[in-house]
Amino acid sequence: MRMIKGFAQAKAALSRPTPAEAYPVSPALQKRLKEIFGTDDAEQAVRQIIGEVRERGDVALFDLAFRIDGVKLTSLEIGREKIARAYQEVDEALLSALELAAEQISSFHHAQRDNIWHEVTQASVGQLIRPLERVGIYVPGGTASYPSTVLMTMVPAKVAGVKEVVLATPPRQDGSVLPATLVAADMAQVDRIFCVGGAQAIAALAYGTQSIPRVDKVCGPGNIFVVLAKKLVYGDVAIDGLQGPSEVLIIADETASPQYCAADLLAQAEHDPLASAILLTTSPSFADEVNREVERQLEGLSRREVIAQSLTNRGMIAVVESLDAALELANLYAPEHLLLMVKDAAAYLDRVSNAGCVLLGHGATVVLGDYVAGPSHVLPTGGTARFGSALNITDFIKFINTIAVDEASLEKLGKAASIMARAEGFDAHARAVERRLKRD
Repeated sequence: MRMIKGFAQAKAALSRPTPAEAYPVSPALQKRLKEIFGTDDAEQAVRQIIGEVRERGDVALFDLAFRIDGVKLTSLEIGREKIARAYQEVDEALLSALELAAEQISSFHHAQRDNIWHEVTQASVGQLIRPLERVGIYVPGGTASYPSTVLMTMVPAKVAGVKEVVLATPPRQDGSVLPATLVAADMAQVDRIFCVGGAQAIAALAYGTQSIPRVDKVCGPGNIFVVLAKKLVYGDVAIDGLQGPSEVLIIADETASPQYCAADLLAQAEHDPLASAILLTTSPSFADEVNREVERQLEGLSRREVIAQSLTNRGMIAVVESLDAALELANLYAPEHLLLMVKDAAAYLDRVSNAGCVLLGHGATVVLGDYVAGPSHVLPTGGTARFGSALNITDFIKFINTIAVDEASLEKLGKAASIMARAEGFDAHARAVERRLKRD
C-alpha cells in the first residue's frame, strides 16, 4: 500500500478527479463493445442499448441477453414455483442469516418511518406523505450472488409502503437466477422478479416493455454500464444515485488493533480492483504495523489478486499530525464508509459532516453494516456523501404540498402576491388574485 506522511500530501492523494460513471473500461471490454455495438465508448454503447429496448421491448431484451452474455432466455419473469423451489437449494445456515438480516433491516427502517412520518397540518397549508406506486430494484448477479443487496434495497421500499416492487437481476448462463437471490427477494415480499441484467434492465424498468412494467424509480448498484444507464434515463425516471466502486476510510489511533484494521482494509479491497481502502492514523509505528499485517493476512485469501490490485491502485496509509487533521481529511473525502477506530470514538461523531455510514469503536467493522446491522448498505460513493444519503425510506416516498385558501388568508396574502407578480411581469398572475379580492 502507498505510504504518505503529512496533511498536505494526504489531501492531494485523496482528491477525486473521476466521477462514478467515468471509471475506465478495460481494453478487452472495449474490444468486445466494438464487436457488438460498433463503438468502444461505453456510454455510446449504453445509449444504443436503451434505444433498442425502447423501440423493440421484450424482443430487444432476449436479443441483448444473447448478444452480450450468450444467454438464450426462454422467458423474462421468474414464476412463483421457481421461487418456492429456491428455498430447497439454499443452505439452512444462510436461510437463518438472511432471516436475521431481514428482521434487522426492517426494524431499523420501521423506526426511521415512525420518526419522520409526520404530515404537516397548519391552518391553511400542509404537506402530505405518499409512497411511490412502483419501484424497480436492480441487483447484480449472473456469476455472483448478492442476496444482501436484495434485502438492503427492497425492505426499505416495502416499509415505506411502495405498492409494487419489482426486481431485475442478471441470469446465469442457463437462464436461471441464483437461488439465494430468489429467497432474499421472497423474504422481502417482492412482487415480481425478472431475469434481465445490465443496461438493458435499467432501460426496461425506466420505459417498460411488453413484460416488464414501467417504474417510478430505479434503485440499486451495478457495474459501469448500469451506472451509465441510470445516468441516461434520469429525468424519465427517478434514480437513487450513481454508486461507484466501494470505499472505506479508517481513522485509527495507537489504541486500535493493527490486526482489525488490516482485516477491514482487506475486506474493502476484496470488492473490486477499483475499491478504495484508506487508513489515516496519528501513529507512524501503527501505520507500519498495519502495512505489515496487510501483507500477512493477504496470504491465502481466495480473491488475493483482486485485493492486491485494489491496494496497489487505490490503497493508502497516511500518517497525519492529529485526529483533528484526520477528521478534516475525512470530511473533504466524504467516504462511503467511515470507521472510527479511536479511543472514545462516539465523542468525535459530532464532527463528522460527510460520510455514507459511520462505524464506531474497535469492535465495529464495515462487514456488519454490509450484511446485518440494519441500515441499508446502498451508500453514496465517489464523494457524493457531501450531498447524498444512504438509501432509506425517504427514497420511496414523496411529499405533496397542500394550500387551502379561505377569505381571511386571501385578504392577508392576496395583495402581496399581486405586487410580486406584477414586479415579475406576470399581469395575468396578478389579475387572477385581484379578481378574487374584488369578487364582491
